[in-house]
Amino acid sequence: MLKRSSKLDLNQLAKRIVDEATGEEPITPPPPQKNQAAVELGRLGGKKGGKARAETLTPEQRSEIARTAAEARWKKKTS
Repeated sequence: MLKRSSKLDLNQLAKRIVDEATGEEPITPPPPQKNQAAVELGRLGGKKGGKARAETLTPEQRSEIARTAAEARWKKKTS
């Protein structure tokens, strides 16, 4: 099943459905390759980011951030 955020246009989607229904293999491009060095670097920064931020905050700042987050969680959604 395709994801909703699929980038296929309607004609491509229709061809894919017909191909799958008739037993033909749909032609899908391979996913783009990621630069492994960039992936490692991003992961490294992500692993230390929250902890480093928490160490620099004062207790008052942490309390204010927590209060804002709690209000956002409990806020009633209005449509």
